[in-house]
Amino acid sequence: MRRRIQLSIIAVVLVTGLLLGLPLTYTAWLWVEDFTRSDLQARLDRMSAEIIAQEGQTGLVEGTLDVGSLRVAVPDGGRLTVIYPTAENPNARIDIGADRVDAPLVEAISMGRSGALRLETPSASMRILQQQAIGAVVLVVLASLAAGTAVATVTARRLADPLQDVADRAARLAKGDFRTDARRYGIPELDRVSDVLDSVTVEIAGRLQRERALVGDVSHQLRSRLTAVRLRLDELSVHPDPDVVDEANAAMAQVDRLTAAIDDLVRSSRSDGADRRSLVVMPELATVVAEWQTQYEQLGRSLVLRGDREVRTAATPSRLRESVAVLVDNALMHGKGTCTVVVRLVPGVGPRREAMVCVEVGDEGGVSDKLAPHIFARGFSAGGSTGVGLALARALVEADGGRLDLQRRRPALFALFLPTERHPDIGREAESGAVTEPR
Repeated sequence: MRRRIQLSIIAVVLVTGLLLGLPLTYTAWLWVEDFTRSDLQARLDRMSAEIIAQEGQTGLVEGTLDVGSLRVAVPDGGRLTVIYPTAENPNARIDIGADRVDAPLVEAISMGRSGALRLETPSASMRILQQQAIGAVVLVVLASLAAGTAVATVTARRLADPLQDVADRAARLAKGDFRTDARRYGIPELDRVSDVLDSVTVEIAGRLQRERALVGDVSHQLRSRLTAVRLRLDELSVHPDPDVVDEANAAMAQVDRLTAAIDDLVRSSRSDGADRRSLVVMPELATVVAEWQTQYEQLGRSLVLRGDREVRTAATPSRLRESVAVLVDNALMHGKGTCTVVVRLVPGVGPRREAMVCVEVGDEGGVSDKLAPHIFARGFSAGGSTGVGLALARALVEADGGRLDLQRRRPALFALFLPTERHPDIGREAESGAVTEPR
């Protein structure tokens, strides 16, 4: 940013210098020539007055023309040609000064019946003065450019450094660093931004603290209630009816999984990505499929998991399992037919795009055109549910640097993309065409 500000100011100064310097250079060139010609014209006026003073009553020069005063008025290296009337010759001529003038600057004056004067002087001296004038203009432009560069450097530092500090503060805020900063920069707008950042930092820190306290209280209450439920189920596990015992044991297993899921979600929400690690995707999703297999079988439907068993991703295990569980549950509640969970690799395209892990969850049902644009909005539901599940799933995926999209409406297909570790098979799969882009 500092370099852009500096270059912008220098460019403005340079353009301004050119816009003013070029006309000023041309004006200085003409001014020197005009000054020189005016001086020659003044010399001719004095000479003509001297000649007219030597004319008699008849308007003719009687005798020999006195050229002493005229010779003094001729510049060095110049040549004066005098044409004057006498009784013998009305166009008598006298040449005073140099025999020949190279590249002359010529000025002439007519004295009517009294004759004419022609003054030639070398133009070299005038050209030197013109070059000196142009040099002075160029020096002024260069001095302006140097001053503009100095001002640009100071201004760029004065603006860029505070802006960089503000950007760094915003980046620290995004990473969870809620410390305030007392530095101010003497620039009202930037100081106002700093004040707002301080206020936002305090507000966000307070809200996070309250939300974390609420999450802790809620999780504690849920675990307490689940513990009570488990105790009741534990009593049923000694019931004489074997069917009751089986159901009690299955229910206790569900309670244990729910308790573990709550603990994982609470821990991952407080870890700020500390639980993210490299993991194999298929074993994590196999756990989710096993948990939901019974519900699908009770409805006469199938839940199938397939894909590459070697795919690895960098993610939080609890977030991955919970987000896929939400999609499987959504397919159970609102979908039809077989629910298929597919794990595959999507190769990177071009040097700026890395390979991604794609987890597709699809069924044989569909998503209405009216519902599709709002399907991830929190609280929006067309099926009487809370409308939290898909919004939660997207939030969990995005917390691990991925994304969750509705890839196809009919039949419904949700795709979850996560960053993956690069391994040797990716390039070969991409070359063979075994891996395709998401639909």
